[in-house]
Amino acid sequence: MPQLYLSLGSNEGNREALLHQAIDAIDRLIGPVGGIATFIETEPWGFDSPHPFLNTALSVTTSLPPMEVLESTQSIERQLGRQSKSVGGHYHDRPIDIDLVFYDQLILTGERLILPHPLLAERLFVLEPLREIAPEFIHPILGRTIAELYTELRSRLS
Repeated sequence: MPQLYLSLGSNEGNREALLHQAIDAIDRLIGPVGGIATFIETEPWGFDSPHPFLNTALSVTTSLPPMEVLESTQSIERQLGRQSKSVGGHYHDRPIDIDLVFYDQLILTGERLILPHPLLAERLFVLEPLREIAPEFIHPILGRTIAELYTELRSRLS
């Protein structure tokens, strides 16, 4: 069965409780959660807000195809209070955000879903937790491991 990697974040409400609720819903609706990274606090990325995020990453074994995973994650977001998705690079505070990062080695470019996630190599808040649970996973387009991508981004940002 395919191995799915998700990035989760929350910067509104009880962030830790919302992340746990999302993880439970993912386990029930998408597939068994195999790995959960340590929750880390990060500054908002791409917008200004006084509310820091709590982020994590998950590995999930799923039998669902990618678009059904997307539908399920968006349904979970709505159930946990998310009103709207970020569109066109305009980000805002949100109680929960669930992004599909990898679906095995699948490369997909669709209107609603691009895999691997196109911005993951620019986001420490995705790479740091992902490195904890899948350091040797190789990005199917960039050909580098998560650990390598993390190290490269850290050195560029310092």
